[in-house]
Amino acid sequence: MKQPDPQALLQQMPEAAVFADTQGIIRFWNTAAEQLFGFPAAVAIGQSLDIMIPEHLRAAHWRGFQAAVASGETRHQGRAMRTKALHGNGGFVYAQIAFCLIKDPQGQVVGSLATARPCE
Repeated sequence: MKQPDPQALLQQMPEAAVFADTQGIIRFWNTAAEQLFGFPAAVAIGQSLDIMIPEHLRAAHWRGFQAAVASGETRHQGRAMRTKALHGNGGFVYAQIAFCLIKDPQGQVVGSLATARPCE
């Protein structure tokens, strides 16, 4: 049996998948992220995560993001949490978002992967 391409798996999964490097710059944004957050991948990739974080939540987000990158652990340890995100149309969307850190073979953090789905 032919193994599927990992990039295709991420691109086609039903949950939004967003990967950001250790500086919080978006490096991967799948089709479900386009649908949930309303930004095309061509717009989101290369931008700061700030494009999807409401301004009043940014300081707390960046404190947590930087602490996770520095420690190698997330505070919520992969548990999904309900949060408010900016939508490309200028409005907001509520989503269940789970985060994990991605590490290289030497154990160094190279970024963060978030998966999300709309709250129902």
